[in-house]
Amino acid sequence: MLIPLVVIVSSGIGIWVLTSNWLESGQNPKADGTNQYAIVLGAKVKKGNIPSLSLQYRLDTALAYAQKYPHVKFVLSGGQGHDEDIEEAVVMRDFLLENGIDESRLILENKSTSTYENLLLSQELLPSDIDSVTLITSDYHLQRAKILASKLGWESDVVAAKTPKVVEFKVRTRERAALLKAYILGN
Repeated sequence: MLIPLVVIVSSGIGIWVLTSNWLESGQNPKADGTNQYAIVLGAKVKKGNIPSLSLQYRLDTALAYAQKYPHVKFVLSGGQGHDEDIEEAVVMRDFLLENGIDESRLILENKSTSTYENLLLSQELLPSDIDSVTLITSDYHLQRAKILASKLGWESDVVAAKTPKVVEFKVRTRERAALLKAYILGN
């Protein structure tokens, strides 16, 4: 009885350590304005078309990057969830416009409902010769986004948005399972 328990606990610890390393490695390479396009991945929009804290952190990060690198164009990627009144991409666009980013730099992808769709549908909006993009999303989410971008033939660098403390344990735990799925199934 003790041996199976030790095996299960050891396997669980091993998977936790492995996925912790994956989460950490997702934050590199850091973007430096080299890529012409950046994709900002959406997150929940609350009632009243208010960005969730996760989305707000992603928007704040995207705004800072846009101000630092005025030549970069942004694909704002996120559809309308069943419990949202508006597409995430529209909320993102409105925030960036209100903060002085020129509309000519913004491309809306407003149909996606998953990270894979964020990237796949964004790819359809970009010139076919683009083979490298910058990914802007929450720090815990970057590694999976990089894996999926690679599956679509893209190289990528990243800009990490912080994760709200109130949801950090939940989203990091869920992301570990999603990472395993992405490595195994590729989506």
